[in-house]
Amino acid sequence: MKITELFNVSGKVAIVTGGSRGIGEMIASGFLANGVKVYITARKEVPLLEKAEELVKKYNAECIPVPCDLSSHDGINKFLEYIESQEKHIDFLVNNAGAAWAEPYTNYSEKGWDKVMDLNVKTIFYLTQKLTPLLSLKATSDDPARVVNIGSVDGINVPIIENYAYGVSKAAVHHLTRVMARKLVSENILVNAIAPGPYPSMMLGAAVNHDYSLIESRNPRGRIGSPEDIAGLVLFLCSRAGAYTVGEIITSDGGLVGCAGHDLSAP
Repeated sequence: MKITELFNVSGKVAIVTGGSRGIGEMIASGFLANGVKVYITARKEVPLLEKAEELVKKYNAECIPVPCDLSSHDGINKFLEYIESQEKHIDFLVNNAGAAWAEPYTNYSEKGWDKVMDLNVKTIFYLTQKLTPLLSLKATSDDPARVVNIGSVDGINVPIIENYAYGVSKAAVHHLTRVMARKLVSENILVNAIAPGPYPSMMLGAAVNHDYSLIESRNPRGRIGSPEDIAGLVLFLCSRAGAYTVGEIITSDGGLVGCAGHDLSAP
């Protein structure tokens, strides 16, 4: 019952997609700080390599960058080939890579819709499918493998921003999580999702010119999320403490969804 045992993840191997910035970087940092070997992916090679080097120095841990575009089957297969050449098994998969596309309703483009749905939904299914043999290889009833999908409160609430495909895609991620959880639990792979609210990121920052003060003022907690908030939740899900949690969508939003009576639609 000691915390050092309940939340111990040292010696494990993890993959964090979209791990070079934002929530992905926060999650990767949480793993690295606690003895996990982490592979991080992103499309932009130079920033990814620089981030991996930075994290290695900061945490004195193994952080391996794998530049790739996971929005296509070709990209997923190339990534899988690399992982299989390096590892015999994987313990944790965090499906964090995502995209957004904001346009007015009257001319919302098919290009934007397809880009968001491909990366946010299709990639999660096929990457997890391809990695299932590696996830199940060492997974046991006492020590299962984990898949954590990153959804969004925009998949629960109705977003104010005209970002139509994004909210729909995240709602799909939440239900896909339940479907995958049912399928994979018998293979000792536990699938859950986190639905973050506002966290500092390029995606949210671009929408508010990186001024989070208004968002903070409307949040029941009076702030946006911190690296400790999201990393701590992922560590719970991936440790012994979370080994009986399956098929859940857990909000991490400062109370936006959970606080009854809070006005989510205020301008």
